Amino acid sequence: MKTSEVIQAWGRILAGYMPALSIEITRECPLACPGCYAYGNNHLGGGVLLNQLSDFKGEELVAGILKLVDQYRPLHLSIVGGEPLVRFRELSQVLPQLSARGIHSQVVTSAVRPIPAEWARIDRLTFVVSVDGLPAEHDVRRKPATYDRILKHIAGHRITVHCTITRQMTGRAGYLREFMDFWAARSEVSKIWMSIFTPQVGEDSYEILLPEIRARVVAELLELREIYPKLDMPRGLIRAYAEPPGDPDHCVFAKTTLSMTADLKHRVTPCQFGGNPDCSQCGCIASAGLVAVGRHRLPLGIRVGSIFDASLKIGRLVGALRESGPPVIPRPKEALTDAGDI
Repeated sequence: MKTSEVIQAWGRILAGYMPALSIEITRECPLACPGCYAYGNNHLGGGVLLNQLSDFKGEELVAGILKLVDQYRPLHLSIVGGEPLVRFRELSQVLPQLSARGIHSQVVTSAVRPIPAEWARIDRLTFVVSVDGLPAEHDVRRKPATYDRILKHIAGHRITVHCTITRQMTGRAGYLREFMDFWAARSEVSKIWMSIFTPQVGEDSYEILLPEIRARVVAELLELREIYPKLDMPRGLIRAYAEPPGDPDHCVFAKTTLSMTADLKHRVTPCQFGGNPDCSQCGCIASAGLVAVGRHRLPLGIRVGSIFDASLKIGRLVGALRESGPPVIPRPKEALTDAGDI
């Protein structure tokens, strides 16, 4: 994160706004990926599932997104789902308007359908394409968004490849390097990001990296970033995977990002993962990046995170005076207990 971006975010926080907004713009998705947090039983607190919500289409969706943007005035908007490209017609209307308002937008997609060619001409817009490992693993996990489809559908665009590392990818030496070899060589790829699978509290899944494997992955990523310039992950970010924030109260990402679900009314808490994420095993690249920013010390030795914490307290008072936030979907009592002070 650039210094200018930190200052802008700081100003938004002091004014009582969240600098980042994430919107699940649809409940629909043609994929059924293992480990998908969005369709988990507790993603929205256990009372309702994402695919049971009422969502919007057409002009209602366009107007709803712009209303949220006007209300919360984010610097950055992340558009997720479901699969956002299910609503490509609505996005074709809203994305240019977001750009005209000076908002940086990010569409997170599986590239299961073509990314419209005209989107390549929209300023302040990036595409993040989720790729779960090499073809042998990815094509099984993410069908019908196979490698063949992705390569066809990203033609003419510049994208960021995002891979969530699961234990299945760590059984063979050199796997991550082979992944980097393939995608770093593609002219369409401007950046590559690597996250680590983040489980829910109490989850027992083979996706989860064991502590010794996680340590090895962190070491390997630190090596790979020196070899592949497209691996856009500073050392501090990668090292944050070895020491996650631990709980939402110590996660800068959770405290500075407002996540809204597909009915455009309710918040996803405590962060974009929803439910009851195991923050002690957090592998979210956004969280790690902001952890690194928060741990950075200014010339006088003051930690950036301390400034953000103080600013958040002031901002909450300012925001409370201006207006109340959107309602939060009630969460089960036991989930609140496990998550700590949320």
